[in-house]
Amino acid sequence: MSKLFGYILSPIFYIFFGLTLCIFHPIQWICFKLFGYKAHKVSVDILNFFLTYCQIFLFNSISFKNEYDLPTDRPIIFAANHQSMYDIPSLIWFLRKHSAKFISKIELTKGIPSISINLRLGGGANINRKDNKQAISEIIKLGRRMKDNNWSTVIFPEGTRAKDGQLKTFQFGGIATILKVVPNALVVPVAIENSWKIVRFGMFPLTTGNALKWTVLKPIEPGVKTPNDITLEVENEIRKVLGQPMVQVAVL
Repeated sequence: MSKLFGYILSPIFYIFFGLTLCIFHPIQWICFKLFGYKAHKVSVDILNFFLTYCQIFLFNSISFKNEYDLPTDRPIIFAANHQSMYDIPSLIWFLRKHSAKFISKIELTKGIPSISINLRLGGGANINRKDNKQAISEIIKLGRRMKDNNWSTVIFPEGTRAKDGQLKTFQFGGIATILKVVPNALVVPVAIENSWKIVRFGMFPLTTGNALKWTVLKPIEPGVKTPNDITLEVENEIRKVLGQPMVQVAVL
């Protein structure tokens, strides 16, 4: 039934989603050129509010849960599982007071209304996955901007989307690189549920009636923990929420 309704509602969703991207493309440019970064960020936040709630056209519900008083005066590394492209607008909107930036493929900086201009102007890291040196350099630059501006960043340690909702093994490289530059950053896991179901049949039809959830989990103080230990802790906390088997620490 969800697939059947998807054939009817997906075109409506795509029309409003696409219109939102096209409308906010010039708005972002004007805000940045005339009023600077802060105005641009406001325009991006509003853009992602509308992108997030376009899900109503698919009768998908949106739930964001955060029981923790997260600081705004220090950088935060939000580490989340990744299920679909629809994870990102909601993370930008719900984490807006933390100025959350993303590590994105450099190919996305061209040709996509609103998204490409935001990636170029927003202060995140745009990496070439085929050039490891360039990628590390961009992440280090992002770390420095986090440190200078008390910005935060969102990383997906899986490295790719889990199209069936089953968590892939988390890689510690991203967290390790950022913590080298911003050792005082707080690490905060975020569990994302059910967004993979939207695209279980691909781009068309999208499915309907899904309960989309973003849950902020207990923050982790890096302290003397290794990046590998932190990453494993993040992964297991997210696995608990998703009801998936925990990863065991290898005993030598």
